[in-house]
Amino acid sequence: MNERILARVLAVTTMGLAACSGPEEGGSAKGPEAAFTYPDGSPHPVTFWGDPDLQGMWPIMHLFATRLQRDPKYGERRELTDEEWRDAQAVLRRRDERYQLEIQSNKMGMGHWAETTTLAEATRLTSLISYPPDGQLPALTPRGEELVPLFRSDDTQRVFDSPLDFDAWDRCITRGLPSSMLPFNYNNGIQIHQAPGYVVINLEMIHEARVVPIDGRPPLDPAIEQWMGESRGHWEGATLVVETTNFNGQVGMVIVGIPGGLRRSTPTTTGMKTTERFTRVSDERIDYEMTIEDPEVLTDKWTISYPMFLVPEYEFFEYACHEDNTAVRNFIETSRFERGLTRDGRPRER
Repeated sequence: MNERILARVLAVTTMGLAACSGPEEGGSAKGPEAAFTYPDGSPHPVTFWGDPDLQGMWPIMHLFATRLQRDPKYGERRELTDEEWRDAQAVLRRRDERYQLEIQSNKMGMGHWAETTTLAEATRLTSLISYPPDGQLPALTPRGEELVPLFRSDDTQRVFDSPLDFDAWDRCITRGLPSSMLPFNYNNGIQIHQAPGYVVINLEMIHEARVVPIDGRPPLDPAIEQWMGESRGHWEGATLVVETTNFNGQVGMVIVGIPGGLRRSTPTTTGMKTTERFTRVSDERIDYEMTIEDPEVLTDKWTISYPMFLVPEYEFFEYACHEDNTAVRNFIETSRFERGLTRDGRPRER
């Protein structure tokens, strides 16, 4: 066994022994060696190795009543009035009632997709976008407009000839960033795990796990491109900062279907960068923020901000996507039929 492998084995063994002799169940300690506090001055939980503890289940179903882009009637106002908030809460309550009816009528699992949303109250935000101040996505550059047709499966897509005519989510690959951190109709679970030198952001949708090194290692060579990019994290006080680069430029920035989003996918390039900030402000809440930059396609950066609430009882459902890829095949065959072609793409005899 060479010296590097031996050193790693010893390090892992040492961490395991520390865990066995560490604090009681819950994995956190509040020792003086890691004196982090919440805004109100109360102690912030820390892991047994001394990092701020962000671990837990933080689903974002409560954001479903909050649009990504702000309704222009709110102008630059960031929060709802009490009456407006009650209306938003009513949206989630009605959705929850429909969910219960689905269960009572035994329609769940029969092509009906719904998800209860009232495990946390609706947010008071007028939009998830906090910058630009008007809550709108920045305009595309001329280059961005040129790239729009390359990002498939938007609401205008009608011709399908191969799996490449579908976006990465339709093909069960990924929702990409920032979309993976935005709400949808279902599978809104987000779970955070920590280990010495790492944070893992586990996503219910497409069961992806974002493994974020926080040990100071350098970023990968820009030539190495990935669907979800490559993340590196560090601590600024008790705030986890995650910077992600090395995207492959093949996933829409904001995909179709996000409440208050666009009716077409927003293009990206390999030069996109996201910067996330996770700040635990109480035992039950994390304030989350992500800034997205892609100067080749966007005229400005933009930022999403929202609260995440701890829901320990939340459970991930299996994400099976479209089994046997029947949806993709059926779209292709129907598209060809409508254009007078056979299933294998040849002209159909009249």
